[in-house]
Amino acid sequence: MPRAAALIPAYRPGEALAGLVAALLKRGFAPVVAVDDGSGSEYAAIFAQLSAMQGVRVLRHAVNLGKGAALKTGMNFILVEYPEAAGAIMVDADGQHDPADVAEVARVFDEHPDSLVLGSRTFAGSVPLRSRLGNSITQTVMRFIAGQRLSDTQTGLRAVPRRLMERMLSVPAAGYEFELEMLIAAKHLGFPVIEQPIRTIYEPGNPTSHFEPLRDSMRIYFVLLRFGMISMLTAALDNILFYTFFHSSANIAASLFVARVIALGFNYGAVRKAVFLSREQHRIALPRYLLLAAANVALSYSLIIFFSSRLGFHVMPTKIAVESVLFIANFAIQRDFVFATTKR
Repeated sequence: MPRAAALIPAYRPGEALAGLVAALLKRGFAPVVAVDDGSGSEYAAIFAQLSAMQGVRVLRHAVNLGKGAALKTGMNFILVEYPEAAGAIMVDADGQHDPADVAEVARVFDEHPDSLVLGSRTFAGSVPLRSRLGNSITQTVMRFIAGQRLSDTQTGLRAVPRRLMERMLSVPAAGYEFELEMLIAAKHLGFPVIEQPIRTIYEPGNPTSHFEPLRDSMRIYFVLLRFGMISMLTAALDNILFYTFFHSSANIAASLFVARVIALGFNYGAVRKAVFLSREQHRIALPRYLLLAAANVALSYSLIIFFSSRLGFHVMPTKIAVESVLFIANFAIQRDFVFATTKR
């Protein structure tokens, strides 16, 4: 019997949902928590059928709030009502997950109850182009943003440890981007990620999927681009302040120092909260951050002096070019050292 509860977010599901739930019950999953995400009265019969099954709990949203919101509703219910559950096995309602694969992910999770276990699709055979292309792009960007080489970043079949569930309840994302937020949170909170291969199942035309490629992809990539956006805002603030002080004093070192101190005050809080979702204590993260900032200022200053004094380049373009090159290194160090959760 799996140690985790099954959690199914459902919005206007097909008739196959009842068969999926029955198959999970046969395999020992109990409870099975289904969340009706505002499907409407025309789908009431499907959820009434689920409610009649022993071991199934149906929760309802009055209106459609999004997959992430449905998952958070189910997670909160499991955390409160089933304190003995080690976590939740998230299963999509659109028929893409074979019950045998769900059971296999649960088995791996039982062996590694403190890990996030992903049911990773192989993407073999007939797979919709939007799914194949979307996963490939997200996979590449995710490798840079979170430092994780994952074969399927968008899978809806995953086993989530109880402690990670607690953390995810405070994440504001409500749509499909919630699942990507989970990967980023797992990385920076120190939860190991395990991939378990599963079959790739798509119905012709994928009629029960409610993923809207343009809108939902933009939400997902916004999650991934937050660091870049905050970094650009920080760079703009830093460069404006540098230009202002340098224009009045003509002192590179003093202008660089004052501008950087002010810009870093903004950047530290922003990236800690909005990008890395870090809960590392300030007494640990802040000295690391200041050490990196000091090294960055020293290196930036040395390179600006070299290119402007020795080679005759203009100071302002040189500063922008130098710090653009340092951007990737700074991100990787913040990701894996400054804001990474210390194992305790």
